[in-house]
Amino acid sequence: MMQTYFTTISAFLLSLIGISTNRAHLMSMLLCMESMTLILFLSMAASSINNTNTTSITIIMIAMGACEASAGLTLMTITTQKNTNDYVKNLNLLKC
Repeated sequence: MMQTYFTTISAFLLSLIGISTNRAHLMSMLLCMESMTLILFLSMAASSINNTNTTSITIIMIAMGACEASAGLTLMTITTQKNTNDYVKNLNLLKC
């Protein structure tokens, strides 16, 4: 059980490091955020095996992850069509 905790924590931290270092492209940041969401979902699903009260929270979390992924892909598609690339430095709220 300790190996499972170590694996999930290290995978989450690796995704967090990926977000902080790969800040050039929006797609790489979205992939790191999606992996963080999936790691949280897997850890909550593993904890719901022992506790039946957290099953609804796990379903809500995967629904929020799907909404986050669709909103991120929509944002990336719009900015790629508008700016012809997905560089994060081109995103400026004042230009909208």
